[in-house]
Amino acid sequence: MNNPDLLKMARWCRWMLAFVFIYHGLVPKLLFPSPVEVQMIEASGLGLDAQVISSLAGVAEVLLGIVILFGWFGRWPVVAAALGLLGLLAGVALVAPALLVGAFNPVTTTLPALLLCVLIIRLEAGCNTAA
Repeated sequence: MNNPDLLKMARWCRWMLAFVFIYHGLVPKLLFPSPVEVQMIEASGLGLDAQVISSLAGVAEVLLGIVILFGWFGRWPVVAAALGLLGLLAGVALVAPALLVGAFNPVTTTLPALLLCVLIIRLEAGCNTAA
């Protein structure tokens, strides 16, 4: 496969990863606050206002999605997304492990997003570009 094909595939992966972050920031955190999101924050035991933290996390996810979408700062936001996804999955496993076995659970949403991160990094490295 030549570099333009790799770059096109990397862009598709970026768009989908950006969609995941923008959607999860907007819908369950900002537009239609999910009680599960709030419960997980409360279960962390940090003593923070769960509604505020959820909203701030939503804004951060939307911003990260936009940065990923436009390829600003090269692959670093994708690496940050991958590390964040791993950290959040580990956090859910520690704080609310019952969520890992339900329908549409963090495992089934996190692992595909991690795969997108890996694909973006590998494809863009194959193009010798920071997209």
